[in-house]
Amino acid sequence: MAATGDAEETQLQEMEEEAGMENEMDSDEEEGLGIENSDDEIDDSSEDEKENEAEIQRLEEQLSINAFDYNCHVDLIKLLRQEGELPRLRKARQKMSELFPLTEEIWLDWLKDEIHLTEEEANREKVYELFETAVKDYICPEIWLEYAQYSIGGMGLPGGMEKVRSIFERALTAVGLHMTKGATVWEAYREFENAILATVQPPPGSVPTREQQELLNAQLERIHTLFRRQLSIPLMDMDGTYAEYEEWSDQGVSDTVSQKYKGALKQMEKSKPYEETLMIAEPPKLAEYQTYIDYEQKESDPARIQIIFERALSENCLVPDMWAKYTKYLDRQLKIKDLVLSSHDRAVRNCPWTMGLWKNYLLALERHGADHHTISDVFEKALNAGFIQATDYVNIWEAYLDYLRRRVDFSKESSRELEELRAAFTRSLDYMKQDVEERFSESGDPSCTIMQVWAKIEALHCKNMQKARELWDSIMTKGNAKFANMWLEYYNLERSYGDALHCRKALHRAVQCTSDYPEHVCEVLLTFERVEGSLEDWDAAVQKTETRLNRVNEQRSKVTAKEAHVARQEEEKTEQRRRAKADKKNQKKGQKGSRPGDKRKAEDKDYEDEWGEESEQPPKRHRGESDQGFRGGGGGAEEFMGTESGLFGRRAPPGRRQEPPGAKRGQQVAPATVWKTQEDDPELRKDDCSVFISNLAFTMDDPEKRLKKLFEPCGPVQSVRPVYAAKGFRGYCYVQFEGKASVLEALKMDRQEVEGRPMFVSPCVDKNKNPDFKVFKYNTNLEKHKIFISGLPFSCTKEQLEELCKDNGTVKDIRLVTNRSGKPKGLAYVEFGDEAQASQAVLKLDGTVLQEHTLSVAISNPPRRNTADKPGFSRPVGAMMPRSMVYGSRGKGRTQLSLLPRSLHRQTGSESKAENGTAPKPTGGESGDAGNEAQAKPLSNSDFAKMLFKK
Repeated sequence: MAATGDAEETQLQEMEEEAGMENEMDSDEEEGLGIENSDDEIDDSSEDEKENEAEIQRLEEQLSINAFDYNCHVDLIKLLRQEGELPRLRKARQKMSELFPLTEEIWLDWLKDEIHLTEEEANREKVYELFETAVKDYICPEIWLEYAQYSIGGMGLPGGMEKVRSIFERALTAVGLHMTKGATVWEAYREFENAILATVQPPPGSVPTREQQELLNAQLERIHTLFRRQLSIPLMDMDGTYAEYEEWSDQGVSDTVSQKYKGALKQMEKSKPYEETLMIAEPPKLAEYQTYIDYEQKESDPARIQIIFERALSENCLVPDMWAKYTKYLDRQLKIKDLVLSSHDRAVRNCPWTMGLWKNYLLALERHGADHHTISDVFEKALNAGFIQATDYVNIWEAYLDYLRRRVDFSKESSRELEELRAAFTRSLDYMKQDVEERFSESGDPSCTIMQVWAKIEALHCKNMQKARELWDSIMTKGNAKFANMWLEYYNLERSYGDALHCRKALHRAVQCTSDYPEHVCEVLLTFERVEGSLEDWDAAVQKTETRLNRVNEQRSKVTAKEAHVARQEEEKTEQRRRAKADKKNQKKGQKGSRPGDKRKAEDKDYEDEWGEESEQPPKRHRGESDQGFRGGGGGAEEFMGTESGLFGRRAPPGRRQEPPGAKRGQQVAPATVWKTQEDDPELRKDDCSVFISNLAFTMDDPEKRLKKLFEPCGPVQSVRPVYAAKGFRGYCYVQFEGKASVLEALKMDRQEVEGRPMFVSPCVDKNKNPDFKVFKYNTNLEKHKIFISGLPFSCTKEQLEELCKDNGTVKDIRLVTNRSGKPKGLAYVEFGDEAQASQAVLKLDGTVLQEHTLSVAISNPPRRNTADKPGFSRPVGAMMPRSMVYGSRGKGRTQLSLLPRSLHRQTGSESKAENGTAPKPTGGESGDAGNEAQAKPLSNSDFAKMLFKK
């Protein structure tokens, strides 16, 4: 036994010497980094040292002004280490560590420097404390290995062996599941135990004693256990570990270990693609890590989920969303106090500017029973974190005040907690008024939500309505008296905890002051008097509401007249610009056509512009549902629709037949192969059995086959007529069914997504025969039972919106507005059961925050439509018709022969052209009966003859 002890002591001494040699090598390396500078180097670089000292002082002054300047900390540490200023370097590192988690590189440099110093001071506990701080910042296998290696050097001290094993076990818990780097920790642990095994083995040829054999068996079992534990975990290159175990074990590998190894190997193969993706991805690899995290969460292994989160955060430590997801997972799933609170602390140290992380930290502290002093300290740190929005300070104050309110026992009339809560409310109002307004030029709490909560607490829990009324008087004096929802909140408070007298006073003041929804406030007052008031109260309420509404209507009429005047001025300016542009264009064409030999070329180009390669865009819908971006718009102008002959641009012009898809321009097509559709035979077309399809992708392969298959469930499809341009499919077509009933089913497919775009389905109606026809399915007038919501996050779904709105009444329908490509625009319409529910929803939801987006809510009320969009508005001929139809003689295309002598051609704008012998229409500047007479009297054949022979 004594011999064994001596052998073990000798082995330990050898391991300590090896550790000391490695530390000396580290010290030699550090000398090259500037830890020790020779005298020659100091003499040669005296000027550089002066410059560095000046730079160090500048950085220290800057940090005294702004301690949260991360880059400034890093630069200061780098300079101090270069200069060898170890005391100042240690102090700088400590200050930075108090504010921020340090990176792996900074920690390793710091640890090596401290190890070098502690060898001289003979004080290892300081280094152990530093290692404990380092391993808490991030999951870093290299730091854990350095920690274990350093602890091996202290095995000779009392309890040294147990300390080394404890550190290795903690390292395995922290990073042993690391897919790519965890194996190095397992191997280091096994090497340590193998070294111990060598010390307990008896010399060759000797017979071990019973105690020696027990020690030997125990040590062998430790190594067997390490192999078995490692082989049950999916790690990269684990087949090499399995081969090593087979070679090391005298008894071979048991079936149980083999089965666990195969299961872990199978799991590793599943995770291997994600690891390979991370290896080739460029930093910071945020998307790749998120995909990996989603996969691990589906696998539902908490330890593996935790390690992949930690790996992601080590490379994305400044991404608040990643910290929020991690802490949320820990709060809801693991619920381990030390792990949860340490993660929240690391989150706010990495991203101190993110209010949501501080708020979640306060909730976690309260959830796990932290003492009041700790929570208050964290809150004070949050106030000094430097948020970027004024509303962030409102939210953090609300979270802290909620915590203080939950501490109060309101069954007692007075308590220390209640006084502390009231003092906190007072301090919060002073803080918002002084600090926040001074920094952001706004309080961040225009609706006075903090004061509203305080008033409700005083009324509900403290039965102190006098204090609640004082608070509401202060709220109204801060510019909130003009909002109906604020008065109704106050009225509801009085209704619940006050008396009828104060309710009546509040409503009368509301009728007098409200400017946004006076009708609603008047209705509430009248309803209240029906239930509570006398006849005199009723008469007074009716008189007051009528007077107020009459005044409001007069003001609105003046505003409407002013807006109409401004709109007419804008329309006139637009019309003038359009006419000037048209005149300039016609003048250029006249000059171009007057040059000999250029006329046919110019006409061909015009033809190309109308029907050739430049016309590949599909016809646009007028302002429809998917293109609305205005507040309160419940609908829009009518959608674009019609038959192939009923709208310009649907068919090729007379004299030119469309080419089939894939045909080259100018290629001669044999008569037998001319591309024919039912366009060529209008008698076969049935508009009442057809629908018009638009907003399709230009790249759709074989649209005829694709759409026929898509619409076959609606009924028998007779034909599909896609429209092509010179380069291919134009994105719209006509689908004709065998029966009219199929059209109704097809219209239900409107806005169904096809190849990532919403497909528009409209009736096929000849707009020339039915100019006033429209099928826009959304109302364009005021809809009091429907609300318009803007500012929604693009990720918002109908289910989330319904969950938000259902507390205000019966939600009948929800419509999310998208653009033509199907992407959300952050707008929505929500239809309620009646007007009262919609009004209540506006009051409750306006200003609500959803996923960090502030919502704007109003009654659906579309703005005034442009005159050009109304059915009764007629555009000038030149603005509506293709140039070939406007300029051509007798309504014919340019490519057809004109029988009118050139002497009769007029080189004027398209708007004054005479069609079919009709005199030009007088302009707005012309007056008198002559103009009207010329307009009404057509030219006869004799008139034409006189004009001809006059020449």
